Amino acid sequence: MSDDTTLHVPEHFTWSAVTGRVRDLVGEAFTDDGPANLIDGEWRAVGTPSEQISPNDGSSLGTMLKLDAATATDAVQRAAQTHRGWAGTELDERRRKVSASLDAIEGARDDLALLLAWEIGKPWKAACSDVDRAISGVRWYVDEIEGMLARDVEGAPAKRVPLEGPVSNIASWNYPMSVQVHAELVQLLAGNGVVAKTPTQGGWMTLTVAHALMAREGLPVTLLSGDGSELSDALIRSPEIGALAFVGGRSNGGKVAAQLADTGKRHMLEQEGLNTWGIWEFSDWESFSEILKKGFEYAKQRCTAYPRFVVQRKLVDQFLATYLPVLDGVRFGHPLAVEQGSSGSTDDLPALDFGPLISASKAQELDDSVEEALRHGAVPMYRGSKDNGTFLPGQDTSAYHAPVSMLAPPGASRLMHEEPFGPVDSIVVVDTEAELLANMNASNGALVASIASDDTAHAERLAEQVQAFKVGINKLRSRGDKDEAFGGRGESWKGAFVGGEYLVQAVTEGPPGENLYGNFPGYHRYPAT
Repeated sequence: MSDDTTLHVPEHFTWSAVTGRVRDLVGEAFTDDGPANLIDGEWRAVGTPSEQISPNDGSSLGTMLKLDAATATDAVQRAAQTHRGWAGTELDERRRKVSASLDAIEGARDDLALLLAWEIGKPWKAACSDVDRAISGVRWYVDEIEGMLARDVEGAPAKRVPLEGPVSNIASWNYPMSVQVHAELVQLLAGNGVVAKTPTQGGWMTLTVAHALMAREGLPVTLLSGDGSELSDALIRSPEIGALAFVGGRSNGGKVAAQLADTGKRHMLEQEGLNTWGIWEFSDWESFSEILKKGFEYAKQRCTAYPRFVVQRKLVDQFLATYLPVLDGVRFGHPLAVEQGSSGSTDDLPALDFGPLISASKAQELDDSVEEALRHGAVPMYRGSKDNGTFLPGQDTSAYHAPVSMLAPPGASRLMHEEPFGPVDSIVVVDTEAELLANMNASNGALVASIASDDTAHAERLAEQVQAFKVGINKLRSRGDKDEAFGGRGESWKGAFVGGEYLVQAVTEGPPGENLYGNFPGYHRYPAT
């Protein structure tokens, strides 16, 4: 808040204190300047230094060593050799080493969460959840993997074996632990070596520490830093790669798909879609208020956020009466700023809905999108102010963005068809069910969607025509954990689906001619969700 000059970051939570502790924990992963790259089981101080900036306050976090294409290609070739040895390792040994890695990660849980708070601006609760979900999720696979490797996609007895080469992982910055590290550990458990790229926008320190703990236990992991344009051929087209797991936006996903087109490689490409709430013949506004508040977690910087509301005209007044007070109550600010005199305990960290966006440039991009929509005729329903955030005295707030909501974004604006990936909502008013469905399907496929309706049977019939992988009735849908499948429809996903047994199937070979669940050029196969 603009008049609050009593906030500070306790010493225990400062970047220097946290990185000092993780250097003591995994010193082998660090050079004098910062984290190294993990190649062929060794941490190597190779690459061009690139400064990393915290979105929290614009402060420097140190330097990432960005590799060139030749070094990355060599690293992939070495990883392929290691993969072959790991693929022959007995399952019990793989389980033991993965479990030991999870124990080590759990021991560093609080510092990993604090690294996430600094690197990508996650509030404490969300940062802890990212680490905890990775640990609990992989422990579930450790218990279930034997059965998963003993049957085909139809459930018939069959021995599943590792891929011919390591799995390459290129993931977004927003969930380094519960998405990227989680996926890698399951791939390892299934008998594959792993090659992973650190996101250039944030999470490189967190991933360094996690991979150092994994490498200590003998897991064949390779961790490379660098620009996608420089490393893409090595990580996508190298003949040694057995499969590609990609998490990111639709634009970059399309480029990846083009690079994969003539390779025939196994792939899982999670891309964005415009996830929507349809509201039709609905009256339970008290419950809906709680759902709306939860929807603002992490500034909607996640692939399953809901930035679009498609509302039946006669319900618009009731919707706004519920919705606008929620926007007024959203809390945002510096994730680690506490009042002077606090104990320095994690219990004192602020209970925020979100912190900054991933960067100042992303905040500016959102502003530009909002202004574009307004110029073309959108109606501003709510425009929050950064003055309502909780910040340190005089701190850089350029990466923060207050909630914004607009009515009727025009077709000429990006916000009509694209996911904003930030706290910017849009509302579309409709009169017929046909209009409802057309606007819910505006982005040619999505990961999730929901319909709010008092008539659940009718809502379920409408849901059958919504082009989303998961459709909730009067509830949010999410990526899910453990045995819950995850994928997308239309352009939001390409390749094999993941989650539970589908993830293990995606990174192993079954009987000849097996048709995996997923979106493939020749067929689409969807599991029950």
